[in-house]
Amino acid sequence: MEVAPILEEWEELREDYKKLECANVEYLKKLKELNGAQQQCLKHIQHQRYRMQVMAKTLRKLKKNKESSEKIKEMEDNLLKREAELQTIEERLPKKGSVYLKLILGDIDVSFLSKDEKFKYKDDYEKFKLINHVIAVVANVAMLYTSCRAIEILYLGFLVWYYCTITIKEAILRANGSRIKGWWRLHHILSTISSGILLIWPENEPWRQFREQFIWYNLYSCFVTYLQFKYQRGALYRLKALGERDNMDITIEGFHSWMWRGLTFLLPFLFIGYLFQLIHAVVLYKLSYHPEATWQVLTTSILFFVFFLGNTVTTILVVPEKIKQKVMFSYKVMTRRVYNVLSDTVRSGGRTTTNGIQK
Repeated sequence: MEVAPILEEWEELREDYKKLECANVEYLKKLKELNGAQQQCLKHIQHQRYRMQVMAKTLRKLKKNKESSEKIKEMEDNLLKREAELQTIEERLPKKGSVYLKLILGDIDVSFLSKDEKFKYKDDYEKFKLINHVIAVVANVAMLYTSCRAIEILYLGFLVWYYCTITIKEAILRANGSRIKGWWRLHHILSTISSGILLIWPENEPWRQFREQFIWYNLYSCFVTYLQFKYQRGALYRLKALGERDNMDITIEGFHSWMWRGLTFLLPFLFIGYLFQLIHAVVLYKLSYHPEATWQVLTTSILFFVFFLGNTVTTILVVPEKIKQKVMFSYKVMTRRVYNVLSDTVRSGGRTTTNGIQK
């Protein structure tokens, strides 16, 4: 073999590398400009919100004095519209993680700037939940027909891992625009704690008395979760098509304002599950007086009562929130449409769009 062809190829590779260096310099320059623009937008948003808070306080004082009620109502509508506009802009900006994420991952940017990346992560989250609920059903059926302690330990350890993972995933989703309610995030954190307590609960008489009831509860929860998953996927698809929901909204345990149309179908199943949690709390409280009872019995009883109370109250409080969200979503839909038209106009170099808007 001759060396000349290799040297010639190397020269071509060197020329190609020069192009790579130029592209990299341009990339770094654009990245710096992008970061600068992002920081400017975040500062402006912060300033807008500060001024709006001051104005809102002033309007509340004027409202008490019953002055210019029509103008006050108009200003309140303007503030609500502006908040919707700010949220729309915020969805396209990077966000720092929550306090929980900072403790787990550190102070890093966990946002996805690309819509495709956001949707992919959201879909992976949905698939993750569905697959793990199938695993939970199989494990609980095995526990129901066998008394193998090893299977119980593996399943409870699986629950600890699942809830730990789901809380991190939901924190990242929230940083990318998902409006998951605070209670459901807290619910999963408390579920991690309760799963850990169940994992270290010794195999004594109170556990044997509670075991079968706990297994049936898990199977029922998986059944309700599957019903919610099927219904919510369809409901979210319809509402997104109508422009009433954000594309980063996710399926999750519990009831949400946007599920109102399926109220008569889902609420009975949900409240039966909540009643199951209250029964757990009562049964475990009675078992805490058993001679063999350990601290895990009473602690788990308290946690199940907190689940029952939090789930019930949150579901009932959906009604007034639905009214506010309906107004907010209508403003956000209108803002998004204007924003998308303007973005299309900019990309088309100022040419007239189908709506007749020019740059």
